[in-house]
Amino acid sequence: MSRGWRRGLWAVLLLTAWQAPEARDTPSPPAGRGRKVTDVEAKDYVGPTLPRARVLLEDASGGVHRVDVEVAATPEARTRGLMWRQELPAGQGMLFVFPEDEVQSFWMRNTLIPLDMLFIDSAGKIVGIIESAQPRTLTSRSVGLPGRYVLEVPGGWSRAQGLARGGTVRFQGLESLQVVP
Repeated sequence: MSRGWRRGLWAVLLLTAWQAPEARDTPSPPAGRGRKVTDVEAKDYVGPTLPRARVLLEDASGGVHRVDVEVAATPEARTRGLMWRQELPAGQGMLFVFPEDEVQSFWMRNTLIPLDMLFIDSAGKIVGIIESAQPRTLTSRSVGLPGRYVLEVPGGWSRAQGLARGGTVRFQGLESLQVVP
């Protein structure tokens, strides 16, 4: 092998091994015939169907707003979240359920749409709202207060409905849900 050819080979190997953060966020290659994708962050991952429930949120004027949600109550479902979704219609969302009240933190790595995040404690109070979180970022988002639930809805939805910190939240359909730590 000539020295120049070896240098070129090393350059290709190094460039292949190193990827910019954007490149690491790309979907994995197709699974191939009969091979199941097990990486919950991969674009082509197909997980189990999530349970459904309803969240009722009271605004500052006493009006109640309904959100039909998919419930993420397992580590895999909480990790996957709304990654790779192209849209999220008004009145729909995802409810992340944790075993107990803790300070929760979320990021938007493979999330393609802006989202509002409503952090809710086990007493059913909104402890904080992050509005229109920017998609495809690694920024950690938290309200710094303990919560057991995080409701993700389309970006701008919570402000349009008049929702605010301290508001009351009720859940329908979580009674028999098993939360996995």
